[in-house]
Amino acid sequence: EQTAHVMVAYERLCAAERPDLLIVVGDVNSTMACALAAAKLLVPIGHLEAGLRSGDRTMPEEINRLVTDAVADLLWTPSADADANLLREGIPTERIARVGNVMIDTLFQQLKRARNSTILDELELRPREFAALTLHRPANVDDGEILRRILDALIAIGREIPVIFPAHPRTAKRLAAFGLSAGRLPGADGLAEGGVRIIAPLGYLDFLHLQKHAALILTDSGGIQEEATILGVPCLTLRDNTERPITVTRGTNRLVGRDTGVIVDAAR
Repeated sequence: EQTAHVMVAYERLCAAERPDLLIVVGDVNSTMACALAAAKLLVPIGHLEAGLRSGDRTMPEEINRLVTDAVADLLWTPSADADANLLREGIPTERIARVGNVMIDTLFQQLKRARNSTILDELELRPREFAALTLHRPANVDDGEILRRILDALIAIGREIPVIFPAHPRTAKRLAAFGLSAGRLPGADGLAEGGVRIIAPLGYLDFLHLQKHAALILTDSGGIQEEATILGVPCLTLRDNTERPITVTRGTNRLVGRDTGVIVDAAR
């Protein structure tokens, strides 16, 4: 329904503005929706961050990536594996250009500003003495049993090192639906050290500063896997696959799935 609304609205905008080129970024629903609307109006399309593949069609983002790349005229990729994916899918070489990773360009550009963040002081944290967590993918938070397995792992880790959890609105709703506390997860209450601390979402600079000084990052985000690799912080990805395999082969990332014991062992 969300995708349909975006397509209708963007078609009207294209009809009014008559663009010469549409540039879409990444793999969110609006990326695919705008690309489809433009394709049907014969507006040329450039896709930035093209060619990434997880191989998992249960992920909404994977469908968005496949469809957008299928209708795009110019495919701007971040890495060699993305080039290879597109070539394997029959995209002509002349439509593919490796341009690099603008998200990492942004990270380098903003690192100096992020040093001014006071988030560590606000949360009373010392560098390299806490873990940072993000969790938002439907496959992880919409299934109560899977979410509880992940939470069991986080509680175990939180007994040894504080886990700072800026909760995505989607995840916060699921935590409430499953009867989990707003501030700390059950089993972690009353600990002088450690515990899983659920906080409101952070702005980009505060979260970048938090990541940079973490001992460990746990996430199911694609972008954070890349940021952790560049920052040199160990990253455990709570998924069985990744559309950014370079973070595993050349970076700091490990895929640990959703098994409680595997996550805890990897964190230790």
